[in-house]
Amino acid sequence: MTKKRKKDKIEDLLLHETKDRRLFPNVPDPSGRRSNSSRRNNHEGESRPEYAEFAGQRYEVKLDVAVTLGKRTFHGTTENISQTGMLVRLPAEAALEDFDGQDITLNFRLNEGDLQEGTEKRYRHLKAKVVRTIEAKHAAAIQFSRPLYEERRNTDQLLFILASLFLTFCSAVIMLMRVESIRYFARNPWLYGYSIMTAMFLLSRYLFGSFYRPTPVDPDYTPSVTIVIPCFNEETWIRETIVRCADQDYPVDKLELIIVDDGSTDNSVEVIKQTVRDMCAEGPQYDIENRVRVFFQNYNQGKREAMGIGIRNARTELIVFVDSDSFLYPNSIRTLVQPMKDPKMGGVAGRTDVANIYTNWLTKMQAVRYYISFRIMKAAEAYFDSVMCLSGPLSCYRLDVVREVFDKWINQRFMGQKATFGDDRSLTNYVVEHYRTGYQDHAICSTIVPNRNKQFLRQQMRWKRSWLRESLRACTFMWKKQPFMAISFYLGVLVPLIAPLIVIYNLVYVPIFRHIFPAAFLIGLLMMSLMMCFAQLILKKSSLWFYGFLFCLYYEVILLWQMIWAWLTFWVNDWGTRGKGKKRAEAEAEAKARQREEAVEHG
Repeated sequence: MTKKRKKDKIEDLLLHETKDRRLFPNVPDPSGRRSNSSRRNNHEGESRPEYAEFAGQRYEVKLDVAVTLGKRTFHGTTENISQTGMLVRLPAEAALEDFDGQDITLNFRLNEGDLQEGTEKRYRHLKAKVVRTIEAKHAAAIQFSRPLYEERRNTDQLLFILASLFLTFCSAVIMLMRVESIRYFARNPWLYGYSIMTAMFLLSRYLFGSFYRPTPVDPDYTPSVTIVIPCFNEETWIRETIVRCADQDYPVDKLELIIVDDGSTDNSVEVIKQTVRDMCAEGPQYDIENRVRVFFQNYNQGKREAMGIGIRNARTELIVFVDSDSFLYPNSIRTLVQPMKDPKMGGVAGRTDVANIYTNWLTKMQAVRYYISFRIMKAAEAYFDSVMCLSGPLSCYRLDVVREVFDKWINQRFMGQKATFGDDRSLTNYVVEHYRTGYQDHAICSTIVPNRNKQFLRQQMRWKRSWLRESLRACTFMWKKQPFMAISFYLGVLVPLIAPLIVIYNLVYVPIFRHIFPAAFLIGLLMMSLMMCFAQLILKKSSLWFYGFLFCLYYEVILLWQMIWAWLTFWVNDWGTRGKGKKRAEAEAEAKARQREEAVEHG
């Protein structure tokens, strides 16, 4: 893996999977002779560590490894590695015939980014066996006696115990501090009332997030699904996105794809066409010509219009939206649809991880933030069947429910202007008003996140504006929901809105005008940030947990103050990461001039 800087551009750092010779290695055998579910056994086993999923997936990694055969030790280099084995190039003095079929011992270290997050550590005296030798590479294919996640079991148990103790300590400190707030409430009802509300909101989310359990997979439940992929200027990632969506452990006759290019000005159109041609060449058994449809818009109209084309043309029971820079796991669709067995469930969100985690400190912070946002915050909302944002990277809806609210959503206006961002949160709002919405933690995709501050801050401003707009609308109906969820929702709206004023009061007014050091306030912030860190350590078992603290610091110093600007400009239709408001206005003017409303389908 490499990372390069080109002026302001930073090349993203990703895991490099060893590619299968087949484009669709995970698609079930159409003849029915082979079942991916039974072969992998990756749909059950809730007690296994998360990184045990697809343990046999190999990654191209160069590691120094000490191979001990009998009393002799040789130093080789890995060509690829998985959690179940590795391919090692041996030194010239090692005779391959001596290794074939032999038991050996390995010593090596996995660093961050070599394998899935959470596997990094030094592995000592790891027992393994050479299953074959490859003379052309002077290499040995090695199978570990136990998968690496089994080798981490003792480490994981220790991390769980320590992190649980620290998390309990932080929670206790926060509750004790709130007892003090109750005692002194009469002195300053606004300030102490806010601290009580914040503690209630935060602790309740962690509490109910801990109660959450994903819906078990029923291998026989496979409703028909359309995956819609809106694309605008994603020539770098769109091929991988499309192939991952097609390469699903899901019945071929139950899954179709709709790709909508929203007037891309880069090479996305050619990449999409070539990708579809390559998929068709894999063979008629995959039925790509009938299952994959592509629509090309002549000019950019926005993600909502692209999603709308997919909704109009879908012909299945469920519709799934996947962003054009997001990558599904092979079992994502099968796992995602499971909560839809409940006929009252209108939509479900999958979990989004960060694909480019190890690019720099900014992406590492986002990785922790994403995980807590989904595994704790969305999971807590799912406990009450009211997830408030089915996120764009991976979300599923009942198609007839979406069509029921389609006209309102596609034509949504706010303060006289057409809504041009916050499309996923907006669609969720229309659905959650009358239906249940859920979260499926084991339906995972990874997405590319901003790796530069300027790009990240634009994205965050766009998200805050859409959050404000949609939260105001949700306030009109959330009181009808389950009482505890309704209270939690209104607290979740009020707390961040008031937060900038509270910070100014505690960190500016109190020290300067009252000459008091804000120790209690700072301790409270520290405890809340450490709760995020330790929760990530317990659940993810990753060495990145400390970046949760850094993210909280970044939020208080920088992101928090965006909320004030968002208050003043939340009606502004600026797409943020996809271009400035001026470019959006020019695109809309061009759209009106051409007077074209429908996409042109290229069959």
